[in-house]
Amino acid sequence: MELNSRCRYHFFVLKGCLRMFFIGEKGVEQTIQFAIENWWITDYAAFERQGITEFAIQAVEPTCVMQIDFKNQMLLLEDFPKLERYYRMIYQRAYAALQMRTKYLYDFSKEEFYHHFNNHFPEFTRRIPQHLLASYLNMTPEYLSEIKSKLQS
Repeated sequence: MELNSRCRYHFFVLKGCLRMFFIGEKGVEQTIQFAIENWWITDYAAFERQGITEFAIQAVEPTCVMQIDFKNQMLLLEDFPKLERYYRMIYQRAYAALQMRTKYLYDFSKEEFYHHFNNHFPEFTRRIPQHLLASYLNMTPEYLSEIKSKLQS
């Protein structure tokens, strides 16, 4: 999915890792979400209204995805009502994760945020390049490197 394009698809990661990001006022990429195997990712607001997205989705490593467009997702949910509950749970979990990330950005120092993230999601800190992880954690790659070097000391 490219910036400023119509958001047509909801993506399911079969293999690999994706990231969602936007480009801030200063031209810096800001990562807001990652998706690994068995996770869904899209710009939910733009997908729902079939509008223009302000985000881009990019593969972080070789990735295989399935995609479904809005019309087919709606037909699928009509034909299989139990999937409605499945998607509701997906959206609730995604929203809850966003709420907690926002809370951590306010409550934790940058160092505490990294340690919390690393303790709860070690698969991400192993798989994701440092500059992308730093972007997600709202810090510079250099500062993230300092935090990691303290751990090794």
